[in-house]
Amino acid sequence: MGSVATQAPVDVPSADRGEPGSFPLHAAILPITSSSKPTDVDSIAEAWVSSINKILTSPGLATKLFFEESYWRDQLCLSWDFHTLKGPEKIVSLLKQSKNGCRIKSFALDKSSKLRSPTASVMDADGKLHTVQAFLTVETDVGHGSGIVRLVQHHGSWKVFTLYTFLMELNGHEEVVGKRRPNGVAHGEHLSRKNWLDRRKAEENFEDGVEPTVLILGAGQAGLCIAARLKMLGIKSLMVDREQRIGDNWRSRYHQLVLHDPVWFDHLPYLPFPENWPVFTPKDKLGDWFESYVKLLELNAWTNTNITESSWDAGAGHWKVTLDRLYDGKQETRVFYPKHIIQATGHSGEPNFPSHLKGLSSFAGTRLVHSSKFTGAFPSQGQNRRAIVVGCCNSGHDIAQDFYENGYSVTLIQRSTTLVLSAETNLYHMSALYGEDGPPTEDADLLFFSIPNAVAKRLNVDTTKVQNKTDEKLLQGLEKAGFKTDKGPEESGLWIKYLTRGGGYYLDVGCSQLIADGKIKVKQGCEITEVLPKGLLFSDGETLEADEIVFATGYLNMRTQCRKIFGDEVADQVKDVWGFDEEGEIRTMWRKTGHAGFWFMGGNLALCRWYSRLLALQIKGLEEGLCSYEDL
Repeated sequence: MGSVATQAPVDVPSADRGEPGSFPLHAAILPITSSSKPTDVDSIAEAWVSSINKILTSPGLATKLFFEESYWRDQLCLSWDFHTLKGPEKIVSLLKQSKNGCRIKSFALDKSSKLRSPTASVMDADGKLHTVQAFLTVETDVGHGSGIVRLVQHHGSWKVFTLYTFLMELNGHEEVVGKRRPNGVAHGEHLSRKNWLDRRKAEENFEDGVEPTVLILGAGQAGLCIAARLKMLGIKSLMVDREQRIGDNWRSRYHQLVLHDPVWFDHLPYLPFPENWPVFTPKDKLGDWFESYVKLLELNAWTNTNITESSWDAGAGHWKVTLDRLYDGKQETRVFYPKHIIQATGHSGEPNFPSHLKGLSSFAGTRLVHSSKFTGAFPSQGQNRRAIVVGCCNSGHDIAQDFYENGYSVTLIQRSTTLVLSAETNLYHMSALYGEDGPPTEDADLLFFSIPNAVAKRLNVDTTKVQNKTDEKLLQGLEKAGFKTDKGPEESGLWIKYLTRGGGYYLDVGCSQLIADGKIKVKQGCEITEVLPKGLLFSDGETLEADEIVFATGYLNMRTQCRKIFGDEVADQVKDVWGFDEEGEIRTMWRKTGHAGFWFMGGNLALCRWYSRLLALQIKGLEEGLCSYEDL
């Protein structure tokens, strides 16, 4: 396959999700390799597999197989955690730390398809970094996994530049799919038996004293993905959501919202979108799909439900949770004792509304809201209505465009800079992995997530240059209009900016041209001093009048939501959420949080699809006694 696509769109509201203490992500140094395309790739890959199997019992040999600046990214194969090990010394150190030797028992080449067979590949946009790319199967002490190695030639020998391994299944606890699917009925004589509907109702309502092992707070894409993964592993879970219907977390957003990322990037586990699904999904259609997903996969979900009390019993190893539920027209209270709680309340936390602003209560216009409460613009009907939108990421642009198309005079308030990438350019650069002619989603995901974040940052510098050249005319028009753009952290583009900040970008679906043409005005680089009865006063002394003001100012960190729901005792034990750890992995998400039995699950649809499997395997490992919380 050609160069590896590492850019990806993210349809979540903007926020600074990495709390203080996040480590900086330093871009990798790419190795200098032979300029010629490698031949006899099968022999090269087979020789490397033979060599890597030897270091599993003699870790010191790793120094001969890895570049000084090489990366082994592992998710649950080497340990029960996520690691990106940079350089042979760290690799050897982790291998030697294992109590009973390396947890990986063997590697083998995966030649199950043409795509997965060893191939000559190019990693960089310039076509200079030639590699031998090989898919792998991995056997561990508890299960089996998969991976990808990329070898580069150095002084006549082939060494690892990147190696990725991840756990797929636990031995004896495989997912009940395919050949392991349930029979659905027990044939023969029965004096009394329930049909499918009877059993389903009892299961969904947790009747007869049955307890959920896992309580999932939130039924958006994060909650749905982890609930589906747990079900396939035989773990009882219950999703609770305060909305009236599954999918309302999308239906309730602003009227014109359509996902900016393509359908091929957004499939949920086990049930991909049908072939006629539009490339860009409207919000209400996605809400309906979520509702159907719950029914078709028979996931347990309670709507109109809130947690009113919760406490952790460390001695017993479980929670006590009181739920207040509106069911069948009646209010009921249920108490459960789950072993795990997963907070899946959205990628972020509470809306980041500037409640500290002077004069908020004095505004006399039609509407002053956070973007999460904005349902859509009202037709101006020739009344010369004025709107101000504070914030210049996806939501801010979409809302400004909605106002403009409904006849408003609109001003966008941009306080810093924004990365802008046209949806068409992004779609083109993703298409090799996530497109109509791309590989199966499982293969695309493996290729995408196999790139260590530090390497992705370096490769994306070149990709961003190409993308900006394509969008040059649009970007120049924005600059002339006074709208300030950036290229991401150290010019590394959209994906790294998302992982670093969780915001600060706009995937352009039309608003940028309106700004360039002067149809939507921009006020840049000034802070708001005061909210006035008829508008806003800025730090430069200028006043802008408005009938409506929308603060598209993103959301606070997920930890704030944890504190609000579960209290200070839990929130103080939980580690910082999002941002990078010292190895370049995302902190705390989908992994050990610092509080036993408590997990965070979030991200866009692609992140939820991938990491839900890894989180479910950790929980299954704990429940089956394959690991302890201290092992994670």
